[in-house]
Amino acid sequence: MRLHIKSPKRKKDGINPFLSVVIPAYNEVERIRSTLTRVNQYLSFKGYSYEIIVVDDGSTDGTVKLVQNLAKSLTQIRIIRNSGNRGKGFSVRAGMRKAHGRIRLFMDADNSVDISHVDEFIRSLESGYDVVIGSIKIGESKATEHNGIHRRILGSAANMLIRLLATPQIRDTQRGFKIFSAKAARQIFPYQTIDRFGFDIELLVIAREKGYRIKEVPVIWDNPAGSKVGGLSYLGTLIELLRISFNRAIGRYGF
Repeated sequence: MRLHIKSPKRKKDGINPFLSVVIPAYNEVERIRSTLTRVNQYLSFKGYSYEIIVVDDGSTDGTVKLVQNLAKSLTQIRIIRNSGNRGKGFSVRAGMRKAHGRIRLFMDADNSVDISHVDEFIRSLESGYDVVIGSIKIGESKATEHNGIHRRILGSAANMLIRLLATPQIRDTQRGFKIFSAKAARQIFPYQTIDRFGFDIELLVIAREKGYRIKEVPVIWDNPAGSKVGGLSYLGTLIELLRISFNRAIGRYGF
């Protein structure tokens, strides 16, 4: 696959943007403004068109109103609202279904992996990869955790199980910064069945099953305090990991 980035800077009628950025959000009123401002500011200096799709996952704070107000002045931003809290995986899938970009990225609402990494990810797609994922387990990556040492311990244990049962050649499946060619996105997301935290693993398993080339790229990951991922989330991910293994065994993800 070879991508060409010459395209209009602003989306025009009938012309799809070059890049779609999908951001799932649940009660992110304290962090979403700075993330959207940063993403829009960074991309506005690029020579290609883009769209930013915020998927609200049933927020009960002021997230929706804040994003709607920002969208009045930042026309690249639009919001999709789930009918209740459906999960991060559900939200990413919903955003990808509405995305029109030739390249489609999803990232976290807290900007834990800064949008500036997108340049290297695009270069990797242009070199022939179909899916490019952020990793803190390879190269010159850097990780800062502000949510307690237990998160690091649980995360390391989960990572070992994930590599053993699902993705043996991928060092880090869980960073919230992954980019897909439009073709790969169209053929991967319809097979996604996991709606919550194990969805990252499932997407990579599906991509592998369909023969897509995956590349890990080292990133700087700064996880701010206030994460919504608790101990029960790790247990849920383990259950979903077993479900993914079963789905693959019965051919649920196609060939």
